[in-house]
Amino acid sequence: MTERYYSLPDYFKKEFGRRLYKVPLDAGMTCPNRDGTAGRGGCLFCSAGGSGEFALRFTGQKLTRQDLIYNHQKAEEGDFIAYFQSFTNTYAPAEELRKLYAAALDNPLFAGISIATRPDCFPQEVYALLGELKQAYPDKFIWVELGLQSIHEDTAVMIRRGYRLEVFDECVRRLKEMDIPVIVHVIIGLPGENAEMVYQTIRHLNTLKISGIKLQMLHWLSDSDLGRLYMAGPGRYHPLTMEEYTDIVSECIARLDPDIVIHRLTGDGSGETLLAPLWTKDKLNVLNQIRHELKIKNIRQGCRKEN
Repeated sequence: MTERYYSLPDYFKKEFGRRLYKVPLDAGMTCPNRDGTAGRGGCLFCSAGGSGEFALRFTGQKLTRQDLIYNHQKAEEGDFIAYFQSFTNTYAPAEELRKLYAAALDNPLFAGISIATRPDCFPQEVYALLGELKQAYPDKFIWVELGLQSIHEDTAVMIRRGYRLEVFDECVRRLKEMDIPVIVHVIIGLPGENAEMVYQTIRHLNTLKISGIKLQMLHWLSDSDLGRLYMAGPGRYHPLTMEEYTDIVSECIARLDPDIVIHRLTGDGSGETLLAPLWTKDKLNVLNQIRHELKIKNIRQGCRKEN
């Protein structure tokens, strides 16, 4: 490995012999946590764009390389991943999902698709659809990304996640039975959570044998309900410092199963809506600080994993 952890570039090199590039797509969906099915307003931290502010609108049209190379100038046919990012991308009738997923899988530009969604938005017909597509496109891959954020029920209620942990666990189990890789989103710095609570989330994910993980600092955004709480009383909340964050992330890596691919170690802070922490705007510096922390602590992924 080129890093002290199992990075996504290392995974790409091992599995495909080259780098692949995600193209974020907005398929025009919403979320049960916004339309009243599970709640309104979305998760407390979620932005108005459903975490897809920079996504390309996609309705099943034929995308060309020129549509995709905005910051991937060296990418060629087959080097892209269609990343259904905005809102909840299994929250639509199965036939509509079939049209969207198949349009991306049919396109030779894409090596596969990655579907960001919620575990409570998996009716039987969606599992069946993914099984059909997996058989119909054996040369392409299908990933599912699930937003867990934390295993702790008090935190789940506070952030208005809208489903219980057992719903997540069952979804992961079923997808694993179908041999569909599961990538899990975890947020560090949620109000009320300390470092040990984050490590408990990591230990739980180890037991589920997930395929990948995204670790991200909590962003307090002005167009989220969390951001509005922050603006109303900034002294009540403590966004982590970069030193605190890098310490927790390095300890997460130490506890994480070495077979789990780390897709992300920090997020991109939006210049327009980010209230705190402002240090997340310098992503390269954050990553370098994490690498430094791993080096001085002599941490490699899984070195403190509990059996």
